[in-house]
Parts: sequence; C-alpha cells; structure tokens
Amino acid sequence: MAKTVLFHEHGGPEVLRVEDVAVGEPGPGEVRIRVDAVGVNRAEVLFRSGHYIEPVRRFPGRLGTEAAGVVEAVGEGVEGFAPGQAVSTVPAFSQNDHAVYAERAIVPAAALLHRPDGVGAVEGAAVWMPYLTAYGALVEVGGMRPGDTVVLNAASSSVGLAAIHVAERVGATAIALTRTAAKRDALLKEGAAEVVVTGEEDVVARVRAATGGRGAEFVLDAVAGPGVTDLARTAAPGGTHLIVGGLSGEPTPYPGLDLGMPALSMRTYTVLETTTDPERLRRAAAFVASGVRSGAFRPVVDRVFDLADAAEAHRYLESNAQVGKVVLTVRHPELT
Repeated sequence: MAKTVLFHEHGGPEVLRVEDVAVGEPGPGEVRIRVDAVGVNRAEVLFRSGHYIEPVRRFPGRLGTEAAGVVEAVGEGVEGFAPGQAVSTVPAFSQNDHAVYAERAIVPAAALLHRPDGVGAVEGAAVWMPYLTAYGALVEVGGMRPGDTVVLNAASSSVGLAAIHVAERVGATAIALTRTAAKRDALLKEGAAEVVVTGEEDVVARVRAATGGRGAEFVLDAVAGPGVTDLARTAAPGGTHLIVGGLSGEPTPYPGLDLGMPALSMRTYTVLETTTDPERLRRAAAFVASGVRSGAFRPVVDRVFDLADAAEAHRYLESNAQVGKVVLTVRHPELT
C-alpha cells in the first residue's frame, strides 16, 4: 500500500485526501518508482476543481504528472531503465491514467528521464516541466533567435522564470510583466531585462521603448482571456503570440480584427507537444540538461510542503504569492 492523494469530488483544496492505495506491479511499457518529490502545477488545480481541458473520467481522482524518485521495478519491454536509477517524470500522460501525488507510482517509461548527476529530488521534480514548456514554445516551435525579444506574463511562475532563463541562454531579451511591484526585484534578479508593472505602467509604451519601437518577436501568454488584445499590441510585425495557459478562465478572442489585421501569428502550445514526441523530447531534454550542467538553468523552488499537506500546497499555489515552483516531498520512514 502507498499513501496517495485522492479527491472524491470536484472542489477546492479541502477535497484532497491522503489514503492508502494498492500500487501493484508495472505493466508492459511501465515503470514503478518510489516518489521522493512532486512538482505542483496549475494543471492539478484545474483538474481537481473540474476546470481542466480534460475532465475527470472517474472518482476518486488522482493528481500529478511531474515527480522525481528512484526506479523500483520495470515492466515488460522497458529498455534504458533499471531498479535503483534516479529519474524524473515529465507531463506526458493523462492524470486519469497515471498520477504521482503518492509514495509510489506506476508511470509510462516514455515519460521518464534520467536525472542529471548532482540534481536532487526536489530540483528533479521542479526543473523539467517549466523548461520543457519554455524551450518547446519559444525555441522548438517559435524558432527564437539571438536578438529577439519575448514579452511574458505570469512571469513569476515556474514557466515564466524558465522562459527568462531560456531567452537569456539563446541570446534573446525577456520583458517580464507583473501585476504589482512586489515581484519586480525577484524578476530582475532572475534575468529579466525589463519588468513592467501592468497595474501602474503603459505596457505597450514600455515594450516599444525597450525594443527601439519595433515590438517583441514573441509574446508568451499564460493568462489568455480578453487581455490578449492589449497584449498582442506589444508584438512586432510578423511576431508570434503563444498561448501556453488560460489562467484568466475567460473566453479568448482572436485579436487580429480589433487590431486592424496585423501580421501576427497566434497559436496555443502545451508541453505535451514536446513530451509525447520522442524526437522533440530528446532534443529538449538535451537542451535543458546542458543548461543545468552549465548553471544557466536552475529550478527556482519557492516553497516545499509534505505530501500530507497537498491541500495547503494547492492553497498556496492559488494565492499567487509564489516566485517559482511549489514542491511536495515524500518521506519514506523505511529509508531512515
């Protein structure tokens, strides 16, 4: 039996329960891991509350796609992984099928990456999703080049911070948007070239000034909703507006007509485009691992909670007070 976070109905963090669940043995193409740390993401908050792009197929529901741990057993046909190896899972599966908010979990081998040397469990649960998202959207799909500029909202999120680091490594410039000045210094410290406080400043004017009047080649938008029209005004002619999240929870219009049909590309992106494509994942993992080894990439962990306190972790994430990643850790008394 393994302690596992479940929810028997949609609702707020209070619906989360820790219960003992049988784990079993991995099937063909699967691996069982001892989970040591779990990355907490907005996807789990939305799944729990019933607002995710994929509905819960059955209750009790389970949570989590991003974790770090150690391989305990491998199923038939699995190659490249063996018991005792330190690994991380990446979001490459449905929470209806597999989940990692647990002491032990069975996951597809295709969703596993070897953990780089020197990367601990907490960092291993915090590094992959943000950087795979930022790299996949900006470099793999967008084709970001040196000298480009990206404007990004939700800049203090783990994906936002990773996007700042990715832009810096590519030789591009990141302009971070934040609702209040409270996070300005933290964003500058993480490498943002400019920080614009949206509640106090003219975003378009600041971006135009910072780019010599041309605008940004990329907009990385984790909020979407009605604000896309104003945000799209920051884009340069021929720029790309990438929607990587829907934090607003509101319908998202196409801004082209309201802006007079500018030369603007707009598309959605999720990390699944990278994690479910073996060749893209191979390139992305190499890029991220290289950045980790060089010190250019570093998972920014804001706060760590125990697995038993998953509800509190969700409350904290929903408060938007964090700068970086929220992580759950899993204690294994038998190892102490």
